Amino acid sequence: MRIIRESIRQNSNAFLQGYLKSADVQTNQYKYPAVIVVPGGSYTHISLHQAESFALNFSAKGYQSFYLRYTFEQEAMPLMPNPLEELANSIRYIREHANEFNIDENRIVIAGFSIGGHICSLYNDFYHTDWMQKLAGVDNAEILKPNAVILSYPVTNLTCGFPKDKESILNWVSDDQQVKADEHVSAKNMPTFIWHTADDPFVPVENALKYSIKLNEYNVDNELHIFHHGPHGMGLANNITSWNKDSNNARVAKWFDLAITWLDEIWAK
Repeated sequence: MRIIRESIRQNSNAFLQGYLKSADVQTNQYKYPAVIVVPGGSYTHISLHQAESFALNFSAKGYQSFYLRYTFEQEAMPLMPNPLEELANSIRYIREHANEFNIDENRIVIAGFSIGGHICSLYNDFYHTDWMQKLAGVDNAEILKPNAVILSYPVTNLTCGFPKDKESILNWVSDDQQVKADEHVSAKNMPTFIWHTADDPFVPVENALKYSIKLNEYNVDNELHIFHHGPHGMGLANNITSWNKDSNNARVAKWFDLAITWLDEIWAK
């Protein structure tokens, strides 16, 4: 396996780390799908160990896997649109290197966890807009398009229980469009898989429900799973990412295989 790390925006600490299957295992010019993991961490940090665990689990399912270390709150104020630009640059970078990395550029997934879900849900709304293309320095929305989106216990609306204080919202966003991702869904949103737990005490399940409802209103393919119990930040919900007994839950851990089989169906269309 080849590990790469690429600076993804000038004058920032943001980088894209990739875990690439070696070319010598290729047969018949097979091209892998790719995934960019966008971890959580309340915009103050990410767990590099957990981000790597997510990426390696996708790798085991046949993906060229990456995770994005985006800009944090203490590094830019307001924070947005820096993480959106960094995600756009990441997708552009992967498409530009698709042949080198043996990637099918029509099968690129973004997978956001917790506050990473805020980045990914907004990106799903805006990747096709003129302002996003200008931000990324491209003139073709196809370069920036994700082909599928996974949202795990996501923050999608900053007024739905997280954060608890208005000051954080002011620190994070530069305009009102970036507050409520559910209000900017359109028919151009890409297929989306969402999961959450009903009693998440940190990021209310309303975030997932509102986004899914809006996707349905625009007939955007989406699949939503609400598990009845589980703490916030369960990750893979198994012993790889568990941080207490409650976060290791065999039922909730099925979300990962459900997401992979959903992606298989999306790619087969």
